[in-house]
Amino acid sequence: MNPEFIEALNAIEKERGISKDILIDAFESALIAAYKRNYGTTGNVRAVVDRDTGEVQIFASKAVVEHVENPHAEISLEKAKAINALYEVGDVLEEEANPRAFGRIAAQTAKQVVVQRIREAERGVIFDEYIEKENEILTAIVQRVEKAGVYVELGKTDGLLALNEVIPGEEFESNDRIKVYVLEVRKTNKGPQVLVSRTHPGLVKRLFELEVPEIQTGVVQVKSIAREAGFRTKVAVFSADPQVDAVGACVGQRGIRVERIVNELHNEKIDIIEWDSDPAVYIAKALSPAKVLMVYINEQEKAAKVIVPDNQLSLAIGKEGQNARLAAKLTGWKIDIKSQTQAEQELDLFDEEMPAEENGDIL
Repeated sequence: MNPEFIEALNAIEKERGISKDILIDAFESALIAAYKRNYGTTGNVRAVVDRDTGEVQIFASKAVVEHVENPHAEISLEKAKAINALYEVGDVLEEEANPRAFGRIAAQTAKQVVVQRIREAERGVIFDEYIEKENEILTAIVQRVEKAGVYVELGKTDGLLALNEVIPGEEFESNDRIKVYVLEVRKTNKGPQVLVSRTHPGLVKRLFELEVPEIQTGVVQVKSIAREAGFRTKVAVFSADPQVDAVGACVGQRGIRVERIVNELHNEKIDIIEWDSDPAVYIAKALSPAKVLMVYINEQEKAAKVIVPDNQLSLAIGKEGQNARLAAKLTGWKIDIKSQTQAEQELDLFDEEMPAEENGDIL
């Protein structure tokens, strides 16, 4: 060994991000395995590589005996006493071995151990890097589409976009660039497995963070997201600064900001509404684009009864109940929607003699 060996380790450390100490530990383990295989010993063997010079030393434990039968595991009493006069039969001493005497098979064993340890270290580095990217957004390049899902390249490793994480109606070609949300990073025997999604609500939130500087700086906050991927998403935003229009910031000039997000999400419709601390106002806004007449709040059950004009009922409920369902998810309230006529027939809510504060919140 010489300084060139240390230089080579420094280069590997820089290129692959693997600590030099890990590489040297791997090489020491390889030397031990090679020694034991070459000399057929199962005794204690220790290898030491100088971190600065690259000098290698191997020490093997040997039993002190009268008559040596295995010179790689035993040492004669005479030789032992020449080292230290206090040695007796049955004692164990550590003697330095010559690593250059290893055979071809032993050297091959050493190489295999080093390669395996480097591979394991690389996997560990990649896992540590991507575990920090959970719940983040990444740009992925589509590699291939299989029954298990869409395999994508994420830089230093690959990811799997399961079919149930693909936006309905979305199709991919090789080398397509797409944004994905990192769901989970798992350790496997073949290295880290990165599971990604295109349907998770977190993807929408991260896209808004990328497109809207006011969200990045914290001036505008994303309070809640409700999503049915491929169809519609509702996003509630808020700004503590009265001079900042949270909805306008997210929409962008001429709608350019939200348009970029819609294009990325396969033309998914996005409703951006202003969050409000008053649940009645918040629920009414969440049912946008429908107009709301009144919202009756039941705090105990966290339920709301909403009255809308007759011609707004189908719009408030939405196709197959989607608008109402998303509004409920967005606000966290149970929402029961009635038309004005239904409300008058069932509860006579609009009696002229009933005080407004008992009727509910007029919107």
